[in-house]
Amino acid sequence: MMEENEIYYAYEMVFDKPAVPESDIECIGFDKAYIQDYMTAYNAAFYPMRKALDIEPYNWYSEESAVLEKAADTYMFIRDGKIIGAVACYGNEIDDLFVVTSEQGRGYGRKLLLWGMNHIREKNLNPITLHVAAWNQGALRLYESIGFIVRSKEKIKWRYVSE
Repeated sequence: MMEENEIYYAYEMVFDKPAVPESDIECIGFDKAYIQDYMTAYNAAFYPMRKALDIEPYNWYSEESAVLEKAADTYMFIRDGKIIGAVACYGNEIDDLFVVTSEQGRGYGRKLLLWGMNHIREKNLNPITLHVAAWNQGALRLYESIGFIVRSKEKIKWRYVSE
């Protein structure tokens, strides 16, 4: 059981093995045709965490230009013409991994993570890193199940508790 103030931490995690399990999905580079769907899905995926931790703005993306700044490193998983999820790969870092709410719990988060890790491994064998809020215990368990280990922990929000 996590202590109440523990949710205000983020972990830097690292995967330092050369081999990465395969993923059975294919992602495409960011496609502007899906930009509104991407913004909606991204905001819906991260809103609960941002709200619980009181990190404003709760809906991160409100302008297309902010999405386009990161588009070169963002990859989408599209099925039947709909975005299922996405992952960003910045050098050796996995970031902005999400699955649309209606598709969560079906293994797509794992598949997107593995796809991103393999994408990084195509370039080099350096350790792969990511950051996860302690609040997001499901993601933390997923990352640990793949082989990521916590390298460091930092406070992301100070909470004032009155006596």
